[in-house]
Amino acid sequence: MITNLPVSNILIGAFACIIAIQLFYYLFFFLRLAIYKKPKKAVNVEHPISVVICARDEAENLANFLPGVLVQQYSTTHEIVLVNDNSEDESRYLLEEFRKSFKNLNIVTLSQDAKMINGKKFPLSMGIKSAKNETLLLTDADCVPASENWMQLMQDGYNDDIEIVLGYGAYKKKPGFLNKLIRFETFQTALQYFSYALAGMPYMGVGRNLSYKKEVFFRNKGFSSINQMPSGDDDLFINQVAHKKNTAIVIDKDAHTLSEPKTSFNEWMTQKYRHYTTSKYYKTHHAFLLALYAFSQFLIYPILITALVFTRQYILIASIWGARFLIQGIVLRVTMKKLNELDLWPWYLFFDIWSFFYYLFTLPSVWKAPNKNWS
Repeated sequence: MITNLPVSNILIGAFACIIAIQLFYYLFFFLRLAIYKKPKKAVNVEHPISVVICARDEAENLANFLPGVLVQQYSTTHEIVLVNDNSEDESRYLLEEFRKSFKNLNIVTLSQDAKMINGKKFPLSMGIKSAKNETLLLTDADCVPASENWMQLMQDGYNDDIEIVLGYGAYKKKPGFLNKLIRFETFQTALQYFSYALAGMPYMGVGRNLSYKKEVFFRNKGFSSINQMPSGDDDLFINQVAHKKNTAIVIDKDAHTLSEPKTSFNEWMTQKYRHYTTSKYYKTHHAFLLALYAFSQFLIYPILITALVFTRQYILIASIWGARFLIQGIVLRVTMKKLNELDLWPWYLFFDIWSFFYYLFTLPSVWKAPNKNWS
Protein backbone atom coordinates (compact mmCIF):
# COMPACT_ATOMS: atom_id res chain seq x y z
CA MET A 1 0.00 0.00 0.00
CA ILE A 2 2.92 2.35 0.71
CA THR A 3 4.25 2.07 -2.83
CA ASN A 4 0.79 2.77 -4.26
CA LEU A 5 0.17 5.85 -2.12
CA PRO A 6 1.89 8.39 -4.41
CA VAL A 7 -0.01 7.07 -7.44
CA SER A 8 -3.26 7.28 -5.49
CA ASN A 9 -2.57 10.86 -4.48
CA ILE A 10 -1.63 11.83 -8.03
CA LEU A 11 -4.80 10.33 -9.50
CA ILE A 12 -7.11 11.90 -6.94
CA GLY A 13 -5.28 15.22 -7.26
CA ALA A 14 -5.54 15.11 -11.05
CA PHE A 15 -9.25 14.27 -10.87
CA ALA A 16 -9.90 17.07 -8.38
CA CYS A 17 -7.99 19.50 -10.63
CA ILE A 18 -10.06 18.53 -13.68
CA ILE A 19 -13.29 18.94 -11.73
CA ALA A 20 -12.09 22.31 -10.38
CA ILE A 21 -11.48 23.52 -13.94
CA GLN A 22 -14.95 22.39 -14.97
CA LEU A 23 -16.55 24.11 -11.97
CA PHE A 24 -14.71 27.31 -12.86
CA TYR A 25 -16.36 27.33 -16.29
CA TYR A 26 -19.80 26.52 -14.91
CA LEU A 27 -19.66 29.09 -12.13
CA PHE A 28 -17.72 31.88 -13.85
CA PHE A 29 -19.07 31.59 -17.41
CA PHE A 30 -22.17 29.41 -17.81
CA LEU A 31 -23.93 30.62 -14.66
CA ARG A 32 -24.08 34.08 -16.27
CA LEU A 33 -26.48 32.76 -18.92
CA ALA A 34 -28.49 30.86 -16.30
CA ILE A 35 -29.18 34.04 -14.30
CA TYR A 36 -29.38 36.36 -17.33
CA LYS A 37 -32.40 38.63 -17.57
CA LYS A 38 -33.25 40.69 -20.58
CA PRO A 39 -32.33 44.35 -19.94
CA LYS A 40 -35.27 46.68 -19.50
CA LYS A 41 -35.41 49.67 -21.83
CA ALA A 42 -36.92 53.04 -21.04
CA VAL A 43 -37.63 53.59 -24.73
CA ASN A 44 -37.97 50.95 -27.45
CA VAL A 45 -36.72 52.05 -30.86
CA GLU A 46 -37.26 50.09 -34.06
CA HIS A 47 -34.35 50.33 -36.46
CA PRO A 48 -34.65 50.04 -40.25
CA ILE A 49 -33.34 46.56 -41.02
CA SER A 50 -31.85 44.72 -43.98
CA VAL A 51 -32.05 40.94 -43.71
CA VAL A 52 -29.26 39.39 -45.80
CA ILE A 53 -29.48 35.81 -47.08
CA CYS A 54 -27.10 34.05 -49.47
CA ALA A 55 -28.26 31.05 -51.50
CA ARG A 56 -26.66 28.79 -54.08
CA ASP A 57 -28.86 26.14 -55.70
CA GLU A 58 -31.29 26.23 -52.80
CA ALA A 59 -34.62 26.59 -54.61
CA GLU A 60 -36.27 23.96 -52.40
CA ASN A 61 -35.10 25.63 -49.19
CA LEU A 62 -36.13 29.06 -50.46
CA ALA A 63 -39.60 27.76 -51.29
CA ASN A 64 -39.96 26.24 -47.82
CA PHE A 65 -38.29 28.82 -45.58
CA LEU A 66 -38.11 32.23 -47.26
CA PRO A 67 -41.83 32.96 -46.64
CA GLY A 68 -41.11 32.88 -42.90
CA VAL A 69 -38.73 35.81 -43.37
CA LEU A 70 -40.95 37.68 -45.81
CA VAL A 71 -44.00 37.71 -43.52
CA GLN A 72 -42.27 39.13 -40.43
CA GLN A 73 -44.37 41.56 -38.37
CA TYR A 74 -42.25 44.71 -38.46
CA SER A 75 -43.76 48.15 -38.89
CA THR A 76 -40.51 50.03 -39.56
CA THR A 77 -38.66 50.11 -42.89
CA HIS A 78 -37.12 46.75 -43.74
CA GLU A 79 -35.96 44.73 -46.71
CA ILE A 80 -34.82 41.21 -47.49
CA VAL A 81 -31.63 41.12 -49.55
CA LEU A 82 -31.41 37.72 -51.24
CA VAL A 83 -28.07 37.01 -52.93
CA ASN A 84 -28.56 34.38 -55.63
CA ASP A 85 -25.00 33.13 -55.93
CA ASN A 86 -24.47 31.42 -59.29
CA SER A 87 -27.45 29.13 -58.84
CA GLU A 88 -28.11 26.63 -61.62
CA ASP A 89 -31.45 25.39 -60.31
CA GLU A 90 -34.86 27.10 -60.35
CA SER A 91 -33.91 29.75 -57.77
CA ARG A 92 -34.08 32.65 -60.22
CA TYR A 93 -37.65 31.94 -61.31
CA LEU A 94 -38.81 31.23 -57.78
CA LEU A 95 -37.38 34.53 -56.53
CA GLU A 96 -39.02 36.42 -59.37
CA GLU A 97 -42.37 34.99 -58.28
CA PHE A 98 -41.74 36.00 -54.66
CA ARG A 99 -40.80 39.48 -55.84
CA LYS A 100 -44.26 39.98 -57.36
CA SER A 101 -45.88 39.65 -53.94
CA PHE A 102 -43.16 41.12 -51.71
CA LYS A 103 -41.84 44.44 -52.98
CA ASN A 104 -39.27 44.65 -50.18
CA LEU A 105 -37.43 41.62 -51.59
CA ASN A 106 -34.15 42.88 -53.08
CA ILE A 107 -32.61 40.22 -55.32
CA VAL A 108 -28.86 40.40 -55.99
CA THR A 109 -27.82 38.00 -58.75
CA LEU A 110 -24.19 36.90 -59.05
CA SER A 111 -23.11 35.22 -62.27
CA GLN A 112 -19.47 34.47 -61.51
CA ASP A 113 -17.30 33.54 -58.55
CA ALA A 114 -14.74 35.89 -57.08
CA LYS A 115 -11.15 34.80 -57.61
CA MET A 116 -9.00 34.26 -54.52
CA ILE A 117 -12.00 34.66 -52.18
CA ASN A 118 -13.14 31.36 -50.76
CA GLY A 119 -16.49 30.36 -49.38
CA LYS A 120 -19.50 32.53 -48.68
CA LYS A 121 -17.69 35.81 -48.07
CA PHE A 122 -17.98 37.33 -51.55
CA PRO A 123 -21.76 36.81 -51.96
CA LEU A 124 -22.32 37.96 -48.38
CA SER A 125 -20.18 41.05 -49.00
CA MET A 126 -22.23 41.85 -52.10
CA GLY A 127 -25.42 41.47 -50.11
CA ILE A 128 -24.17 43.78 -47.38
CA LYS A 129 -23.04 46.40 -49.89
CA SER A 130 -26.46 46.24 -51.56
CA ALA A 131 -28.31 46.64 -48.26
CA LYS A 132 -30.07 49.98 -47.87
CA ASN A 133 -30.22 50.01 -44.07
CA GLU A 134 -27.52 50.31 -41.41
CA THR A 135 -28.75 47.43 -39.25
CA LEU A 136 -28.06 44.03 -40.80
CA LEU A 137 -29.70 40.77 -39.80
CA LEU A 138 -28.14 37.60 -41.24
CA THR A 139 -29.57 34.13 -41.65
CA ASP A 140 -29.26 31.21 -44.08
CA ALA A 141 -31.48 29.94 -46.85
CA ASP A 142 -32.20 26.73 -44.91
CA CYS A 143 -33.37 28.61 -41.81
CA VAL A 144 -36.80 29.83 -40.80
CA PRO A 145 -37.55 32.29 -37.98
CA ALA A 146 -39.20 30.69 -34.95
CA SER A 147 -41.89 33.39 -35.00
CA GLU A 148 -43.11 36.42 -36.91
CA ASN A 149 -41.44 38.57 -34.23
CA TRP A 150 -37.88 37.41 -34.96
CA MET A 151 -36.88 40.63 -36.70
CA GLN A 152 -38.32 42.86 -34.00
CA LEU A 153 -36.79 40.90 -31.13
CA MET A 154 -33.32 40.70 -32.66
CA GLN A 155 -33.12 44.43 -33.36
CA ASP A 156 -34.33 45.12 -29.83
CA GLY A 157 -30.91 43.99 -28.64
CA TYR A 158 -29.39 47.27 -29.83
CA ASN A 159 -28.77 50.41 -27.83
CA ASP A 160 -26.47 53.38 -28.37
CA ASP A 161 -23.29 51.36 -27.67
CA ILE A 162 -24.19 48.01 -29.20
CA GLU A 163 -22.98 47.16 -32.72
CA ILE A 164 -23.34 43.36 -32.66
CA VAL A 165 -26.24 41.18 -31.52
CA LEU A 166 -25.78 37.42 -31.16
CA GLY A 167 -28.82 35.18 -31.63
CA TYR A 168 -29.52 31.46 -31.31
CA GLY A 169 -29.64 29.30 -34.41
CA ALA A 170 -31.42 26.15 -33.26
CA TYR A 171 -32.14 22.92 -35.10
CA LYS A 172 -35.64 21.53 -35.48
CA LYS A 173 -36.76 18.86 -33.03
CA LYS A 174 -37.19 15.56 -34.83
CA PRO A 175 -37.42 11.88 -33.86
CA GLY A 176 -34.21 9.92 -33.43
CA PHE A 177 -31.16 10.04 -31.22
CA LEU A 178 -28.94 11.75 -33.82
CA ASN A 179 -31.26 14.74 -33.64
CA LYS A 180 -30.68 14.95 -29.89
CA LEU A 181 -26.91 14.75 -30.36
CA ILE A 182 -26.96 17.53 -32.96
CA ARG A 183 -29.16 19.75 -30.85
CA PHE A 184 -27.12 19.17 -27.70
CA GLU A 185 -23.88 20.09 -29.47
CA THR A 186 -25.58 23.20 -30.86
CA PHE A 187 -26.81 24.08 -27.37
CA GLN A 188 -23.33 23.54 -25.90
CA THR A 189 -21.81 25.88 -28.48
CA ALA A 190 -24.44 28.54 -27.74
CA LEU A 191 -23.98 28.10 -23.99
CA GLN A 192 -20.34 29.00 -24.48
CA TYR A 193 -20.59 31.94 -26.88
CA PHE A 194 -23.51 33.52 -25.02
CA SER A 195 -21.78 33.08 -21.65
CA TYR A 196 -18.47 34.44 -22.91
CA ALA A 197 -20.27 37.47 -24.35
CA LEU A 198 -21.94 38.09 -20.98
CA ALA A 199 -18.50 37.83 -19.35
CA GLY A 200 -17.20 40.56 -21.66
CA MET A 201 -15.29 38.18 -23.93
CA PRO A 202 -17.44 37.63 -27.06
CA TYR A 203 -15.67 35.31 -29.47
CA MET A 204 -18.14 34.11 -32.11
CA GLY A 205 -21.63 34.19 -33.56
CA VAL A 206 -23.51 31.90 -35.92
CA GLY A 207 -24.52 33.05 -39.39
CA ARG A 208 -27.91 31.39 -38.98
CA ASN A 209 -28.93 34.18 -36.59
CA LEU A 210 -26.60 37.15 -36.31
CA SER A 211 -26.93 40.92 -36.51
CA TYR A 212 -24.41 43.74 -36.80
CA LYS A 213 -24.10 47.25 -38.16
CA LYS A 214 -22.88 47.97 -41.67
CA GLU A 215 -20.45 50.47 -40.18
CA VAL A 216 -18.71 47.64 -38.28
CA PHE A 217 -18.35 45.70 -41.51
CA PHE A 218 -16.84 48.57 -43.49
CA ARG A 219 -14.73 49.90 -40.62
CA ASN A 220 -12.98 46.54 -40.48
CA LYS A 221 -12.66 46.31 -44.28
CA GLY A 222 -15.19 43.51 -44.48
CA PHE A 223 -13.74 40.03 -44.67
CA SER A 224 -10.45 41.14 -46.24
CA SER A 225 -8.30 39.67 -43.45
CA ILE A 226 -9.97 36.23 -43.69
CA ASN A 227 -10.76 36.01 -47.41
CA GLN A 228 -8.36 33.10 -47.81
CA MET A 229 -10.44 31.01 -45.39
CA PRO A 230 -13.37 29.05 -46.87
CA SER A 231 -15.48 29.71 -43.78
CA GLY A 232 -15.38 32.11 -40.85
CA ASP A 233 -17.74 34.73 -42.25
CA ASP A 234 -19.58 34.51 -38.94
CA ASP A 235 -17.32 33.23 -36.15
CA LEU A 236 -13.94 34.58 -37.32
CA PHE A 237 -15.40 37.94 -38.27
CA ILE A 238 -17.11 38.32 -34.90
CA ASN A 239 -13.93 37.11 -33.19
CA GLN A 240 -12.10 40.04 -34.75
CA VAL A 241 -14.61 42.84 -34.25
CA ALA A 242 -16.56 42.02 -31.08
CA HIS A 243 -15.62 43.28 -27.63
CA LYS A 244 -17.30 43.64 -24.26
CA LYS A 245 -18.80 47.09 -24.94
CA ASN A 246 -20.25 46.56 -28.43
CA THR A 247 -21.87 43.11 -28.16
CA ALA A 248 -25.25 41.97 -26.82
CA ILE A 249 -27.23 38.74 -26.87
CA VAL A 250 -30.89 37.96 -27.60
CA ILE A 251 -32.15 34.58 -26.38
CA ASP A 252 -35.97 34.94 -26.52
CA LYS A 253 -37.36 31.72 -27.98
CA ASP A 254 -39.36 33.73 -30.52
CA ALA A 255 -36.08 35.27 -31.71
CA HIS A 256 -34.51 31.91 -32.59
CA THR A 257 -34.09 30.58 -36.10
CA LEU A 258 -34.71 26.92 -36.90
CA SER A 259 -32.71 24.83 -39.37
CA GLU A 260 -33.08 21.35 -40.77
CA PRO A 261 -30.59 19.04 -39.00
CA LYS A 262 -28.40 16.54 -40.80
CA THR A 263 -29.89 13.09 -41.14
CA SER A 264 -26.69 11.01 -41.06
CA PHE A 265 -23.79 10.91 -38.62
CA ASN A 266 -21.19 11.27 -41.39
CA GLU A 267 -22.89 14.37 -42.82
CA TRP A 268 -22.98 15.91 -39.36
CA MET A 269 -19.28 15.17 -38.73
CA THR A 270 -18.36 16.69 -42.09
CA GLN A 271 -20.25 19.83 -41.11
CA LYS A 272 -18.51 19.95 -37.72
CA TYR A 273 -15.06 19.47 -39.31
CA ARG A 274 -15.71 22.54 -41.47
CA HIS A 275 -16.74 24.60 -38.47
CA TYR A 276 -13.85 23.54 -36.25
CA THR A 277 -11.19 24.27 -38.87
CA THR A 278 -11.75 27.97 -38.18
CA SER A 279 -11.60 27.82 -34.38
CA LYS A 280 -7.81 27.45 -34.42
CA TYR A 281 -7.66 31.03 -35.79
CA TYR A 282 -9.46 32.60 -32.84
CA LYS A 283 -7.66 35.13 -30.67
CA THR A 284 -5.16 33.41 -28.40
CA HIS A 285 -7.02 33.90 -25.13
CA HIS A 286 -10.28 32.66 -26.66
CA ALA A 287 -8.59 29.61 -28.17
CA PHE A 288 -6.88 28.83 -24.86
CA LEU A 289 -10.07 29.06 -22.78
CA LEU A 290 -12.07 26.96 -25.25
CA ALA A 291 -9.31 24.35 -25.51
CA LEU A 292 -8.90 24.13 -21.73
CA TYR A 293 -12.61 23.50 -21.28
CA ALA A 294 -12.65 20.84 -24.01
CA PHE A 295 -9.50 19.20 -22.62
CA SER A 296 -10.91 19.05 -19.09
CA GLN A 297 -14.22 17.67 -20.35
CA PHE A 298 -12.41 15.05 -22.43
CA LEU A 299 -10.40 13.81 -19.43
CA ILE A 300 -13.14 13.60 -16.79
CA TYR A 301 -14.31 10.04 -17.33
CA PRO A 302 -10.96 8.42 -18.23
CA ILE A 303 -9.45 9.83 -15.03
CA LEU A 304 -12.60 9.00 -13.03
CA ILE A 305 -12.44 5.35 -14.09
CA THR A 306 -8.69 5.15 -13.53
CA ALA A 307 -9.00 6.68 -10.06
CA LEU A 308 -11.79 4.30 -9.07
CA VAL A 309 -9.80 1.27 -10.21
CA PHE A 310 -6.43 2.16 -8.72
CA THR A 311 -7.26 4.14 -5.57
CA ARG A 312 -10.54 2.66 -4.31
CA GLN A 313 -11.31 5.99 -2.64
CA TYR A 314 -14.92 5.63 -3.73
CA ILE A 315 -16.56 8.07 -1.33
CA LEU A 316 -14.02 10.83 -1.92
CA ILE A 317 -14.11 10.43 -5.70
CA ALA A 318 -17.91 10.26 -5.75
CA SER A 319 -18.11 13.43 -3.65
CA ILE A 320 -15.80 15.32 -6.01
CA TRP A 321 -17.68 14.13 -9.09
CA GLY A 322 -21.05 14.68 -7.41
CA ALA A 323 -20.31 18.36 -6.75
CA ARG A 324 -19.79 18.96 -10.44
CA PHE A 325 -22.75 16.76 -11.42
CA LEU A 326 -25.10 18.75 -9.19
CA ILE A 327 -23.92 22.20 -10.32
CA GLN A 328 -23.83 21.07 -13.94
CA GLY A 329 -27.36 19.70 -13.75
CA ILE A 330 -28.78 22.91 -12.27
CA VAL A 331 -27.02 25.22 -14.74
CA LEU A 332 -27.90 23.07 -17.75
CA ARG A 333 -31.55 22.78 -16.78
CA VAL A 334 -31.99 26.55 -16.42
CA THR A 335 -30.07 27.41 -19.61
CA MET A 336 -31.77 24.69 -21.64
CA LYS A 337 -35.14 26.07 -20.56
CA LYS A 338 -34.11 29.55 -21.68
CA LEU A 339 -33.02 28.27 -25.09
CA ASN A 340 -36.13 26.09 -25.50
CA GLU A 341 -34.12 22.86 -25.35
CA LEU A 342 -35.42 21.52 -22.03
CA ASP A 343 -36.33 18.13 -23.50
CA LEU A 344 -32.58 17.43 -23.71
CA TRP A 345 -32.03 17.79 -19.96
CA PRO A 346 -32.94 14.21 -18.90
CA TRP A 347 -30.15 13.04 -21.22
CA TYR A 348 -27.43 15.32 -19.90
CA LEU A 349 -25.43 12.60 -18.10
CA PHE A 350 -25.32 10.56 -21.30
CA PHE A 351 -24.28 13.65 -23.28
CA ASP A 352 -21.60 14.34 -20.71
CA ILE A 353 -20.12 10.87 -21.26
CA TRP A 354 -20.67 11.13 -25.02
CA SER A 355 -18.48 14.27 -25.07
CA PHE A 356 -15.37 12.07 -24.74
CA PHE A 357 -16.23 10.27 -27.99
CA TYR A 358 -17.36 13.47 -29.69
CA TYR A 359 -13.94 15.03 -29.15
CA LEU A 360 -12.30 11.90 -30.56
CA PHE A 361 -14.45 12.13 -33.69
CA THR A 362 -13.78 15.86 -34.23
CA LEU A 363 -10.05 15.79 -33.39
CA PRO A 364 -9.03 15.40 -37.08
CA SER A 365 -10.40 18.90 -37.75
CA VAL A 366 -7.30 20.28 -35.97
CA TRP A 367 -5.10 19.31 -38.90
CA LYS A 368 -7.64 18.64 -41.66
CA ALA A 369 -7.61 21.07 -44.60
CA PRO A 370 -10.83 23.12 -44.79
CA ASN A 371 -13.42 22.36 -47.45
CA LYS A 372 -13.63 25.26 -49.88
CA ASN A 373 -17.33 24.75 -50.55
CA TRP A 374 -19.45 27.06 -48.39
CA SER A 375 -22.86 25.64 -49.16
